[in-house]
Amino acid sequence: MSIVIGSLLDGAKQATGNVAIIDVFRAFTTAAVALANRASCIIMVGSIQDALMLKKAGVGQICRSEVGGLAPMGFDHGNSPLEISGIDFQGKTIIQRTSAGTQGIVSAVQANRLYAASLVTANATAKALASGDANPITIVAMGNKAMDRADEDELCALHMRNILEGRCGNASAVRQIILASKEAARYGTPAYPHLPRGDLDIALDIDRYDFATRVTLEEGRPTARLERGSPGIST
Repeated sequence: MSIVIGSLLDGAKQATGNVAIIDVFRAFTTAAVALANRASCIIMVGSIQDALMLKKAGVGQICRSEVGGLAPMGFDHGNSPLEISGIDFQGKTIIQRTSAGTQGIVSAVQANRLYAASLVTANATAKALASGDANPITIVAMGNKAMDRADEDELCALHMRNILEGRCGNASAVRQIILASKEAARYGTPAYPHLPRGDLDIALDIDRYDFATRVTLEEGRPTARLERGSPGIST
């Protein structure tokens, strides 16, 4: 099995085969929470303007985004998994734009199969990447704003590679190393009121969910849905 780990926007552009785009803090943790809370799907876009345009056209009902960690004007929610953890999105289509995660998704045009990944879906995503066809596997850690490497995304990629190579990994060790990082230290502090401690707790709840977040093109738009079991089985 060929496994390549890439990073940042160039890594997403170069990714081939079965591809996982990782954004732990916080895009794809939040996406998984929304799907677990019965959202129908999540359309992933690269710009604020595209998100608002799709909502205005009636393509989706809810817009989620962040710029510098905060929700821009006109959006229903920011990028906080805690904020939406108690919301029932049954049947809703969400439109998501973030500074790293969704940029990677829209750039991964060479992928054969594509997943939006984070620690909350790490094991399920690794199994999905390895199932079905014998394509090479590329795991891309998107980092901060898709420009600077981030410990949590790089460690998620290494953890998933361990699983893919038949090792069980060490979820507790991964969590502890991330908790010691500069980025994690910002959560729950007065200087960063938009980063509640609850976001960190959810993002580091490794394998919280038993599904992968599969992204396919629907009407030309990258659209994420919950996938359990063999590739293509969505619920």
